[in-house]
Amino acid sequence: MDRSSIEISIPVIEVERLSKRVRLADTGSELHILQDVSFVVGAGESVAIVGASGSGKSTLLGLLAGLDVPSAGSVKLQGTDLFALNEDARAALRGEAIGFVFQSFQLLPALNALENVMLPLELAGVAGARALAAQWLERVGLGSRLRQYPKHLSGGEQQRVALARAFAPHPRLLLADEPTGNLDAETGSAIIELMFALNREVGTTLILVTHDESLARRCGRVLRMTAGHLRETTIAPALAD
Repeated sequence: MDRSSIEISIPVIEVERLSKRVRLADTGSELHILQDVSFVVGAGESVAIVGASGSGKSTLLGLLAGLDVPSAGSVKLQGTDLFALNEDARAALRGEAIGFVFQSFQLLPALNALENVMLPLELAGVAGARALAAQWLERVGLGSRLRQYPKHLSGGEQQRVALARAFAPHPRLLLADEPTGNLDAETGSAIIELMFALNREVGTTLILVTHDESLARRCGRVLRMTAGHLRETTIAPALAD
């Protein structure tokens, strides 16, 4: 067995019987957003979570990150049960192990591109954060835009900054929520090519939420959500052989 096969056998995320319910204020009844979801993702895998709006995929992603708390079930990040930790400990683990790419970019408007990429590095105590952030912005094609603030950057440029910010700390897990949702088709395609190229280079485990079936097929596996249930797990056709 080669090294890559060994790495993929190590779980990065283990989800067991995960459920999320919320009580409706007007009726007092419960809305089941997620119901009894279980799956495992190994190191180095790329996994797409697909489903219609309201199917529970974004709620699931938030639970994988420990940004929300489930009604039942568990999420383990490399063996650590996220919900056995308090909120501060979850935040510390999230900062150490997880990178994020959002549909709405989530750049801090008061910081320029360089400072946005530096921020997670500084919070993690990484030495040489400024130089490393500048290197990552160069890698995503923004070496001449370090001092620009988000309001002066196009949508595609903002998402490139977000990619640099996500990958710079070399996270074990990258969570991407509709990363091309606010971009035109041409710009979105370029961003996806860049994201997958960086992911291969860094060797990060990728979990991608999308409604785009063609984008989902770029991943090695597809998890399909329907009304809060994990209905189907498929191998993406492009990688099935």
